[in-house]
Amino acid sequence: MEQLTLLLSSLLTLHLSVSGVVSTTFTMVNKCSYTVWPGILSNAGVAPLSSTGFVLQTGESKTISPPTSWAGRFWGRTQCAQDSTGKFTCLTGDCGSGKVECGGKGASPPATLAEFTLDGAGGLDFFDVSLVDGYNVPMIVVPQGGSGDNCTSTGCVADLNGACPSELKVMSEDGREGVACKSACEAFGSPQYCCSGAYGNPNTCKPSSYSQIFKNACPRAYSYAYDDKTSTFTCASADYTITFCPSPNTSQKASNSPSAPAAPSLPTVDTNSPMVYQGAAFDESLLSAATCFHVYQSKIIAAGIVTVAVALWGF
Repeated sequence: MEQLTLLLSSLLTLHLSVSGVVSTTFTMVNKCSYTVWPGILSNAGVAPLSSTGFVLQTGESKTISPPTSWAGRFWGRTQCAQDSTGKFTCLTGDCGSGKVECGGKGASPPATLAEFTLDGAGGLDFFDVSLVDGYNVPMIVVPQGGSGDNCTSTGCVADLNGACPSELKVMSEDGREGVACKSACEAFGSPQYCCSGAYGNPNTCKPSSYSQIFKNACPRAYSYAYDDKTSTFTCASADYTITFCPSPNTSQKASNSPSAPAAPSLPTVDTNSPMVYQGAAFDESLLSAATCFHVYQSKIIAAGIVTVAVALWGF
């Protein structure tokens, strides 16, 4: 009987691991020379995480375990303070909740975003770092222990606040320094920059001179709405580390430190490589096959448990 119990326990653990029930972890690390207040927003219809906002002092980290199939986004808020009435606000990335916890509210642009869909098509995690809503803090996402041809780091480690064109730049309260960089959509609101109206599809919405500034500095990050081919990454069975200011001394003017040289960007992605995710076509081709595979896989494991159990019971 003891053998049967141990075997059933091992098979159940294997089943949970293979079927994705064993949870992914997100570890957020602050390597900036200033304080960052991460914000977290779950996608519509997805349960919120145990925390939706907190503080990370320089050198601190925090790990969160999301539920299976979670989807949502992370970002960093900077230059935050609480007024005499207790209202909490941030100069960049503010979520408008009036509290450290965002409580279901998203980032006010401009903000660098890390976006995730766990256990998606084919059982893969889909993730990206997006500058579509602008940029406020350097960020990199590094998969830990995952697998897959397109399972690799992505992010934006360059100092775009310093390189930001004046018409996109968000200035500090004293007007001396740039603390964030707007997207052209946020700055001008025109359909060709926002990929809306007649420009609301990948055939008509093309990179602009402004989005190209972001793309040149951070080639793996989303620079505009239809930037899928070089900017979406996939992993199986990975944990993820999200680091703010991965290169020490990356300039974000909230630190009141002397200007630092811009951090190097990630290597340019070869868009002809088979490792590059090809957007929606990838999702559609895997969706039905993935569903069948998981059902079939579950039946095999369940059948194996019953068969082995019956066999052992006869001893």
